[in-house]
Amino acid sequence: MFSFFKKKTPAPAAPQDASSAPPPAAPEAPESTPAAEAPAARNGWFGGLFGGKPTPAVEPVEAPAVDEPALQETTEKPSAPRAGWMERLKQGLRKTGSGIAQVFTGTKIDEDLYEQLEEALLMADAGVKATEHLLKDLRRRVKEAKATDPAAVKALLVDAIAELLAPLEKPLTIGEASPTVVMVVGVNGAGKTTSIGKLTRHLADAEQRVLLAAADTFRAAAREQLAVWAGRNRVEIVSQEGGDPAAVTYDAVVAGRARGCDVVIADTAGRLPTQLHLMEELKKIRRVITKAQADAPHEVLLVVDGNTGQNALTQVKAFDEALTLTGLIVTKLDGTAKGGVLAAIARERPVPVYFIGVGEKLEDLETFNAREFAQALLG
Repeated sequence: MFSFFKKKTPAPAAPQDASSAPPPAAPEAPESTPAAEAPAARNGWFGGLFGGKPTPAVEPVEAPAVDEPALQETTEKPSAPRAGWMERLKQGLRKTGSGIAQVFTGTKIDEDLYEQLEEALLMADAGVKATEHLLKDLRRRVKEAKATDPAAVKALLVDAIAELLAPLEKPLTIGEASPTVVMVVGVNGAGKTTSIGKLTRHLADAEQRVLLAAADTFRAAAREQLAVWAGRNRVEIVSQEGGDPAAVTYDAVVAGRARGCDVVIADTAGRLPTQLHLMEELKKIRRVITKAQADAPHEVLLVVDGNTGQNALTQVKAFDEALTLTGLIVTKLDGTAKGGVLAAIARERPVPVYFIGVGEKLEDLETFNAREFAQALLG
């Protein structure tokens, strides 16, 4: 399996005066409930730490800088785990892609084909703007290639979709700050806490010390669910029953700095973008994180349910305006006929898609690759 994130070594810290120095290593904060001791170095079941580009196993010493082109993976001989992921992705996108692929079962390339394709893209929730863009781009490609076979036109559509989605392709970067603070938001039921658990597992397997902040203090089940993931992954968690979400997050960031954690992940309460007073609370959490660490949060991730189609685009716009999103996790793409919403996001609000999910298992959440997605969609 290819990597979940890119690891960067932080630059040496500038000298600090006493007033700006981070808190010294201190006794465990009373709000912290260690689920288990930090794990010993563990070997993950995926490759190195370079955002979607597998690297060979290395000895536990500081690795030399490697030029990015040297890490490019060839597509001619995909690894077995990667091929397995592609198969799961194809299965997950089958309901979305079947209606689009069916357009190319005929023998003619005419206006009727383009009309059917327009309908299929709209039914897949690609949205009007993305659909118009794809049809215009496809017509150009067909003309330039002088394509006369529907199968060839289908291949050109794969290219058009891959190019449209390319701006969404970006790896999560860990290590530019210490700790890297990640704030995770989303509506109830999108799979937010589960996605945090899966991401934590991959980070822990890559020998990153992770601290979780259970800032969803309104729903007891959310804290318990996060605590279960913390126990499974052998990472620590900061939690308060009925505490103020911003205060819990602040304590977690301060504790993460004091303990030398690599990553602090804050789980927040589910919010509908129409609940303006609750959205203000998320803004407060963001401000408080900055008070605990001046350059944080480094990532603000929105988890969206792929089944919601155009509603997912609405959520992206609303949360981005309120919090300035840095990335998305799109879940539950399996079994939905609305996976085309990624095209709508790319055209109307191109926030990077760090991860996509096609199931409940750990291996069913993976990094987003534009061409793989396009191929799986029409495969």
